Amino acid sequence: MARLRRAARVVRLLGVVALGMSMASTFAIAERLGLQPSETRRQRWTRAFMQRLVAALPFEVHITGSVPQRPMLWLSNHVSWTDIPLLGMLTPLSFLSKAEVRHWPVAGWLAAKAGTLFLRRGAGDAQRLRTQIGEQLTAHRPLLIFPEGTTSNGHALRTFHGRLLAGAIDSGTPIQPVAIEYWRDGERDPLAPFVGDDDLLSHLLRLFALPKGQVHIHLLEPIASVGMERAVLAFQAQQAVQQTLFGSPDWIAVTVPQAHAA
Repeated sequence: MARLRRAARVVRLLGVVALGMSMASTFAIAERLGLQPSETRRQRWTRAFMQRLVAALPFEVHITGSVPQRPMLWLSNHVSWTDIPLLGMLTPLSFLSKAEVRHWPVAGWLAAKAGTLFLRRGAGDAQRLRTQIGEQLTAHRPLLIFPEGTTSNGHALRTFHGRLLAGAIDSGTPIQPVAIEYWRDGERDPLAPFVGDDDLLSHLLRLFALPKGQVHIHLLEPIASVGMERAVLAFQAQQAVQQTLFGSPDWIAVTVPQAHAA
């Protein structure tokens, strides 16, 4: 039974990959003919691809909250590569992604054409990214960042780094915090996280061998960025996500006694 289930899901996924390759070919032909689709149109096509990809993945998706009606900088915790299609299917989005994704077959090409910004770790390009992020948001194009910088196993939240939030502050763009969690049999899903040296094919085969898991996507209350410090803004978003995922903040307020006047 597990083998039949896995085979059927693989066939369906291959159909989606074929669609992605067809889209990539269409983009390439249009470029050679000098017909450049607008970034908005490319994002819509990419969103349609992600919707079909999510439909082929072994998840039941539950969404709480409302998709914002104005462009925002989305900040989400990061558990797996599947976070990208799951969030990208909700609305036309651009992403900030690690540079390696640019070289992934099909997905990397589509990501680049949809306006993804690629981060070269340790390359000293923070100012370039600040400018690009600001331009993206000023042009009213929503952007999603995973401020933890890497994936986690879903059982704890890593620190949200604020260095990439300057573009939102510069443009006065609100922050849209997002909490995403994976469940299976009433517990946090041990298979969904994509961490360490895991490879994409092995991860997919493990997921496809089992019944569907559940994904809960929480679109939380937006946070105004005007006049905020990057670290404070990142901290507020992190605490909102922490509260949603685990029910309480991961810190304890400590009152520091003031020194007595001499």
